[in-house]
Amino acid sequence: MGNFSVYLWQGGDFVLYTSSGQKFTTRHRQTLHQSGIKEVYVQGAERAEYEKYIERNLGKILLDETLPIEARSRIFFEATTVVLQDVFDRKLPSALRARHLDRITEIVRNSIKFLAKDNSLSAVAPFISHDYKTYTHCMHVFVYSVALFQTYDMTESEVFEYGLGALLHDVGKAKIPKRILNKRGPLTTAEREIIKEHPVHGVSMCAHLPMTQNTINCILFHHETLDGSGYPAGIKGDNVPMPVRIISLSDIYDALTTDRPYAEAMEPYEALSLIRNEMRENVDMNVFKRFVAVLSGAEII
Repeated sequence: MGNFSVYLWQGGDFVLYTSSGQKFTTRHRQTLHQSGIKEVYVQGAERAEYEKYIERNLGKILLDETLPIEARSRIFFEATTVVLQDVFDRKLPSALRARHLDRITEIVRNSIKFLAKDNSLSAVAPFISHDYKTYTHCMHVFVYSVALFQTYDMTESEVFEYGLGALLHDVGKAKIPKRILNKRGPLTTAEREIIKEHPVHGVSMCAHLPMTQNTINCILFHHETLDGSGYPAGIKGDNVPMPVRIISLSDIYDALTTDRPYAEAMEPYEALSLIRNEMRENVDMNVFKRFVAVLSGAEII
């Protein structure tokens, strides 16, 4: 039951289907399905109430096998986008607030079981946008990373902690001036150094929150490389935790396959070829092979 009305588009006009506060039952849904209606509408003034309703019920919706997986995938992306956009578009983001962490934590908990399903990545893939925004990028990296985590012998708790780190890996970019983040053309040396501060900013924004070291490592080290040329600490080899290597590869792949202010999106095969041929010293090639297998299984490549 939500505090919003549901409308249908019929005969060139919007027609009320259920009123605010009225329970939207299985019978309502079956009637829509039998009538061939695939889209319903809410008023713009009631959008916030609709979004709250979806967020509160996300776990139940994602695991509802009576709903088409494509519909659940769309809802997953819409709900996650609303929460992350709220985090990244805030003014003066000196710290991540506890209420934001609570919302993000629920997103991670509710979506991991959904993303563990065999066909979930292929169902989610059509909703992956090629228009770069920090919050959509974080969502993509989370999806790719969780798909990879599932191929390793990780506990449910570990997948949650690393998944939270993946979703928040770029939270520190909320403190980077937008004129630098959205700059068209190459960055100056000084601008690149400012960008490279975002992992440390991310950890400082989360310092007061109850996060495990596993989650913090993902935020702090996701730009570290196996050859030690990364930042902020220049750690290398076995000192780069395996989950961080997974997030790092997912991060690189999504950046390459997304339109950015200074570069057009590559096709998946083109991006993977570049990683294999030009970044062999930076990324874990065993993780890379698993990543290719996961993407192939989802028919993304």
